[in-house]
Amino acid sequence: MLSSKAMLDGHGEESPYFQGWKEYEKNAYGDVQNPTGIIQMGLAENQLSLDLLKTWIENNQDATRLTNNGESMFRHLALFQDYHGLPAFKNVGAELMAEIRGNKVSFDPRKLVLMAGATAASETLMFCIAEHGDAFLLPTPYYPGYDRDLKWRTGVELVPIHCSSSNGFKVAKFALEEAYQQAKKLSLKGVLITNPSNTLGTTMSHVELDDHFYCGQEDPLNK
Repeated sequence: MLSSKAMLDGHGEESPYFQGWKEYEKNAYGDVQNPTGIIQMGLAENQLSLDLLKTWIENNQDATRLTNNGESMFRHLALFQDYHGLPAFKNVGAELMAEIRGNKVSFDPRKLVLMAGATAASETLMFCIAEHGDAFLLPTPYYPGYDRDLKWRTGVELVPIHCSSSNGFKVAKFALEEAYQQAKKLSLKGVLITNPSNTLGTTMSHVELDDHFYCGQEDPLNK
C-alpha cells in the first residue's frame, strides 16, 4: 500500500504540460528527418551549449574517466561526500559566479549548497522555509512544473498574481493586492519570483522589486 502522499495527483503527470512532453517524444521535430514534427517549447532545458560541452569533454578525458593527472578519483568521489556539496566544486562555482558579475561581488563557498538541479533545490527550499498549508504568491505566467515541484510533497499552496500582456506582464499593484487578500485566508509566507522570468525570459527592474512586492508599510509580504 502506498501512502496518501504518494497517491496524490500533485505530480502533474496527467497535466497538459507533461502530456505535451509525451507527444513531443513520440513525434519530435527534425529539419530533415521530421519537418512536420513537434517543436518542444515548454522544457526549461538549455541545449545551445551542448557542442561546447562535447568538445570540452573530448579534450579533457580525465573528467570522464574520473581521474586526475592519471590517478583514479573513483574512491574519492563514490563514497559519502559533504552533504552541502564537494568543497572544491563549491570553490570553483563561487569563483565563476563572481567572474560572471565582473568580480563586483564575491560569494562565500561555505554558504553554498549544491543540489541536483533546480527541481530538487526548489522543493528542499519549501521544506526549509514553509509548513504544510503555508501559501506563497507567484506572478503569472509561471513555469507549470512549479505546481509539482513546490506543492506536491511539501503541501504548500501557490496563489497566482494574475498579470496581463497589456503591460508586458508586469506585476500591477491591484493584482498584487487582490492575490494578497486571497492568500490572507491561508497562512501567507511570502512572494516567489523567478528573475529572469520562467517562462517569459523578462527581468524585473529595481523599482518593481522595491515597489511591487510590498503591500503597504504595515503588511510586508516577506514575513
